[in-house]
Amino acid sequence: MKKIVAFDLDGTLALSKQPLTDEMAELLAQLLTVAQVAVISGGDWPQFEKQVASRLPAHADVSRLWMLPTSGAKLYLHQNGGWEPIYAELFTDEQKANILEAFDASLAATGFTPEETWGERIEDRGSQITFSALGQQAPIEAKEHWDPDFAKRKVIQADLLKRLPDVSIKLGGATSIDITQPGIDKSWGLKRLSERSGVAEADILFIGDAIFPGGNDYPAKEMGLDTINVRDHLDTANVIAAIVSCQKAG
Repeated sequence: MKKIVAFDLDGTLALSKQPLTDEMAELLAQLLTVAQVAVISGGDWPQFEKQVASRLPAHADVSRLWMLPTSGAKLYLHQNGGWEPIYAELFTDEQKANILEAFDASLAATGFTPEETWGERIEDRGSQITFSALGQQAPIEAKEHWDPDFAKRKVIQADLLKRLPDVSIKLGGATSIDITQPGIDKSWGLKRLSERSGVAEADILFIGDAIFPGGNDYPAKEMGLDTINVRDHLDTANVIAAIVSCQKAG
């Protein structure tokens, strides 16, 4: 049995930007009784708080939960009665300006401009710049139909890589492209998790829905972790239930 079970968030534990279901929240609480749990995703802390922290039942042992927003460029732990930031790898203002300019140029060059958007398409998360093709408040149905096979975003990603060779550019969620500091992706965050927890990488299992070349979960596989690729949060629920059952059975 692994000592830490780490998860992606959107598309893995929950629908895009939606809170955990009651069933998933209870399953995570059960998993916390048999292993430490980590959540690492492109969203910033407010999204983690809304989707995960506020949804867990009172009996969940959150002292065993590691929260790694913005693809691991930030770490939050529950201590002193609440969630506290431990570190954050932030972009400089110059880096942010270069990234925003590159996004504008790349979108114009590739021509992927949707007919309708909901809210801002580019979000500055401090340690990560995230592009959401349909906007930050797009309805789930629209997001799920825009780029289900990541094909559109792979074209944009390829163009961005030419313009921004010195940053990490990964695909995730339903419509997102995440840009972090050079070398900072989920493998960086998971390595920091291993170091800070004292748990060897061989004892960490990663579960995500974008474990493919270019996907923002793929770095976990590249670094050598054992991984499970899931289709959606329903698939993940079955995996968690099996892990808990297996562990309790000894």
